[in-house]
Amino acid sequence: MQNPHFLLRRVHSLVGLVPVGAFLLFHLWENSKSRFGQEHYNTYVVEKIQNLNYVWFLEVFLIALPILFHGVYGMVVFWRGKQNVTHYGYFRNWMWLAQRISGVGVLLFLLMHVIGTRILAIWNEAVRQDMFSHMKNVLSEPYFLVPYLIGLVLTTFHFCNGLWSASIVWGLATTPRAQKIIQVASGVAFVVITAVGIHGMLGFFLAS
Repeated sequence: MQNPHFLLRRVHSLVGLVPVGAFLLFHLWENSKSRFGQEHYNTYVVEKIQNLNYVWFLEVFLIALPILFHGVYGMVVFWRGKQNVTHYGYFRNWMWLAQRISGVGVLLFLLMHVIGTRILAIWNEAVRQDMFSHMKNVLSEPYFLVPYLIGLVLTTFHFCNGLWSASIVWGLATTPRAQKIIQVASGVAFVVITAVGIHGMLGFFLAS
């Protein structure tokens, strides 16, 4: 407990689950409402969130700062760690490396996504009033659609693979059988959550 790195790793793991992971699930769930159409999405998703009490406080302290800490300290872990997949090509070794690489990709994707939505909406009244049409136009362009699909998969993979890592860090899976069960459950969660995310993206085109 006197080791700062030990404590930071656990805070890093916890923040990745709550509030960052919880926000990811909420965000994808809300975006899946795009299938109900433009008016519903702008009114009951975007406007509802924008009108939350103390929305700026929530965005900064429950979303932005936790993501920033998780991302920055994740990079520290990445650079301090030593990958050994070339010598020990075990499945979990590859997953450890994939977790770090996906984390870098997620940070780049988040930068693009936040600039193109939340920050743009602050300065552009038309985008703020009709986020549905803005996202439909963005996703209509292949050079945005492809990065969004890749970013979505990287994000859901990073979260679900992180569930397995967190179960080890917090001592929830101490036996090989328990670790295998959580590994399978994480894989199922990855498929389901990714499907919800893709469904939300398709909703901008399929909504009646």
